[in-house]
Amino acid sequence: MGEPAVVTADELLAEARDRSDALLGRWGARLRREIGGPTGEAIGYALETPGKRVRAALVISAYRAAGGTSDGIAGVAAAVETVHTYSLVHDDLPCMDDDDLRRGRPTTHRQFDVPTATRVGFLLVPVAARELAAAADEMRLPPATLGRMARELFQAGGIEGMVGGQWLDLDAEGRSLTLAQLIAVHRGKTGALIRASCTLGGISAEAPVETVVALRAFGEDVGLAFQIADDVLDATGTSAELGKTAGRDAELAKSTYVGLLGIAGARAEAARLARSAVEHLEQAHVPAGALGALAGYIVTRNS
Repeated sequence: MGEPAVVTADELLAEARDRSDALLGRWGARLRREIGGPTGEAIGYALETPGKRVRAALVISAYRAAGGTSDGIAGVAAAVETVHTYSLVHDDLPCMDDDDLRRGRPTTHRQFDVPTATRVGFLLVPVAARELAAAADEMRLPPATLGRMARELFQAGGIEGMVGGQWLDLDAEGRSLTLAQLIAVHRGKTGALIRASCTLGGISAEAPVETVVALRAFGEDVGLAFQIADDVLDATGTSAELGKTAGRDAELAKSTYVGLLGIAGARAEAARLARSAVEHLEQAHVPAGALGALAGYIVTRNS
């Protein structure tokens, strides 16, 4: 299952969607049976929410760049997407961003109710752990490697990553942040899980330390580029294009890269970070074809 000589971001994303969506659908059906009732239905609903699957594509591409060949990597990608889904379910709650639309359909708390959506977000964390363990078993990885994978994923999804970044983001509403402060928010809120996606690919392949370090540095830069591109889209796109409510940053009086750098300046900074991300790979002699294609997509996408 080697990486093709020429690969496009669209092809990578299509494969990641097909493979991770199939697994998430199976987990959703399983959890509907195991849990039952509104909570089981809501977990299935959340897991089956469509998405671009950028993080899944990064996991799979990083794994292959590090020399991995097992189809079981799709389970690692699904675990990452499950943690991402948990963050979106909670991010949309009235006490957070209070959003009604996510990926073109009602948010979980609008489809069900706030208490159910709150429970779903919490329950998705152990679901991700089950997915990760199942993937490691399929890939025949030793327990120590699974431990490293779990630590990477759940640190990224916790107070040292997404949760901490979200707290800083909420605390900053209505205040003007410096560029350094804004970067600190988004290295956690958005960047941590993208960085972990790339790092997990290397760990899952049991790659040398220098390869994992390069993949982590790539993820660090491309994660921040992703958020800058999001800020540009929020300022320039429509709700129909984005699949979520456009203009929410302005409504919530959030500091953004567009506010600090302007649209042209933000786009230029995202492009610079994408180039820097690829340079980390090239310096470590890690194949950059697929990951470079995804970096380019991340900073030029329109949704």
